Amino acid sequence: MHPQRKEDLISAVPAGRPPLIPTARGGRSRGARPLAASGVRRAVSATALVVVLMLAVVGCGGAGVAPGATADTTHATGAAARYTGPGPAPAGDAFYVPPATLPAGEPGDILWSRQVQAAGPLRGLDVELQEVLYLSTDAQGRRDAVSGIIMLPSAAVRGSAPVVGFATGTHGMGDACAPSKSIAAGTDDWLDAFQLAAHKGWVIAATDYEGLGTPGEHTYSVGRSEGHAVIDAVRAAQRLDGAGVRRDAKVAFWGYSQGGGAAAWAGELAPSYAPELNTVAVAAGGVPADLIAVSEALNGAAWAGVIFMSALGFDAAYPELKLADYVHPEARASLDRLSTLCLKAALPEFAGKHIQDVLTTDPLQTPSWRTRLQENSLGRTPPAAPVYLYHGRKDTVVAFGQAEALAQAYCREGAKVTFVPYADDDHGAASYRTDPVAFLTSRFAGEPATSTC
Repeated sequence: MHPQRKEDLISAVPAGRPPLIPTARGGRSRGARPLAASGVRRAVSATALVVVLMLAVVGCGGAGVAPGATADTTHATGAAARYTGPGPAPAGDAFYVPPATLPAGEPGDILWSRQVQAAGPLRGLDVELQEVLYLSTDAQGRRDAVSGIIMLPSAAVRGSAPVVGFATGTHGMGDACAPSKSIAAGTDDWLDAFQLAAHKGWVIAATDYEGLGTPGEHTYSVGRSEGHAVIDAVRAAQRLDGAGVRRDAKVAFWGYSQGGGAAAWAGELAPSYAPELNTVAVAAGGVPADLIAVSEALNGAAWAGVIFMSALGFDAAYPELKLADYVHPEARASLDRLSTLCLKAALPEFAGKHIQDVLTTDPLQTPSWRTRLQENSLGRTPPAAPVYLYHGRKDTVVAFGQAEALAQAYCREGAKVTFVPYADDDHGAASYRTDPVAFLTSRFAGEPATSTC
């Protein structure tokens, strides 16, 4: 499924790599928040950081707003003006910088958009690409702005086209890593999914996730943030002026690795956060549902860097966690760099590192970390739509057993689940599988889903 996917990763990285590895080095448009400048922090921990892992997005499901939180109606910088529709799109990277005060619109409302020419393998496929900046909701129920990209099929089929909320795998932490940028440039490693969708006549709405491209830190692996961003990209596609995408179009969420977690999160959140969507399917592969199990396998491994990316992501989403106070002084500069890099450049410095090499304390002993981690674990509220979960048994990046446990948890809760284990696949190989496309095609056609429960 990914014949052009990059294989030339650093020699320290095993063959079972996460699939999305852009080559560009990222740089934050607003500058990374130095860890040393964060003030007095509460204890976080090696093990809690473990729980916080990587490419995952996981959540307790059921509510579109974190427990105890309420959706903000004003932006932190001042009173919100009424949303009056999309404005003119700024040029260049200014496109990714939202207004200082967000308008009081609804999640999925578009602040602005711009058409970009299809490049690379998408050139000549009779598709239209629109970069968008849209309103969404962060992990604590506050309004934010997220960027993304929408691919529209031929105008002749848009009126009947389904919409796929597509969640890409890990790109990195720096703004240059935003998927919309590499998709527009025709260089992204997930363009094969866009090609398949183009031939099927599907709309694809792909989010950049919170803080990736837009100002602020990327809330990497924080389920409530990423699930909202995926859902609201679909809403943005349905509201794009002149696009002709129906509001009642059939909707599916699809992703792998980090994106698999994000897609599952979107599936869990959709019934309460976006009940108006006609959600008919969720396809999620390589899902890191149990962050403790995945982290334990990666601690000290070649891919250990994603553990610390996840720690930065949770600290960005929940500032009360105060990660910086528990970083070894000699590791601060490395973590600051990590927040600016794309994955390929980020991995070498942390390859083989253990959590205790970077952090001084065990976060699982800290109530604030425990609370946030419990809010971000998959399986408590299964998606209402049929679910296709797939995973390689030889996955050395995202442990197989915890993915199997997620399928079992969904089954116990009455979900209609198809769980497909690939006996000989590692993490990368399973990402090549086209079975999820067949599953989505059947759901869009109205065919009943079977279950392996």
